[in-house]
Amino acid sequence: MASPTEENYLKALFNLKDEEGKVSISELSSTLEVSMPTANSMVKNLLKKGLIIYEKYKPIELTEEGKKMAALVIRKHRLTEMYLAEKMGFGWEEVHDIAEQIEHINSPIFFERMDKLLNHPKIDPHGSPIPNAQGIIADLKHKPLNEHKPGDAVKLAALAHSSTEFLDFLNSRNLKLGTEINVISVEPFDGSMVVSYNDRKSEGLSAKVCERLLVEFL
Repeated sequence: MASPTEENYLKALFNLKDEEGKVSISELSSTLEVSMPTANSMVKNLLKKGLIIYEKYKPIELTEEGKKMAALVIRKHRLTEMYLAEKMGFGWEEVHDIAEQIEHINSPIFFERMDKLLNHPKIDPHGSPIPNAQGIIADLKHKPLNEHKPGDAVKLAALAHSSTEFLDFLNSRNLKLGTEINVISVEPFDGSMVVSYNDRKSEGLSAKVCERLLVEFL
């Protein structure tokens, strides 16, 4: 059993890992907003528990056990977000901080019941895949909106890096999961896009926004 702090480190390592599945100590300390010595101390602790692979001055890598444990924490978090949104009426911009607290409850039956009540959802309110009970996460293979060209018709399927500020921005633009978007034009200079959706015939979106909107073809 991992402590809430250990679970936060495992989740951060899982989310930060590069294509080779590795993370630097500096990335970890920056993400968790802790000092390098504090991060080093926890890394040593996780190493002793067999949850990571680590050598001094080299990147950190999760072991298979560490990956599964991290994925199960993410499962609890995303199930909770879905429950808060679907059953309690919270907005998608409100659920993260509450889920951050509930994800540390050590009661498998609690989350099994939550999963059943939700009819076993595959994604959370932000479109992110919910790991299954074995810690396996589906790869949904969505593409960022900024990889599409004028004339493409797509549907908003998920978000990348869904901060509260970003979600508030999307709310102000009436953009939500399932919204059908038509790409009108792309500005070559800065990558900004003009799109249409719902009753908005010509909406400008910055490149920063477009790269965080994950879409799929209609």
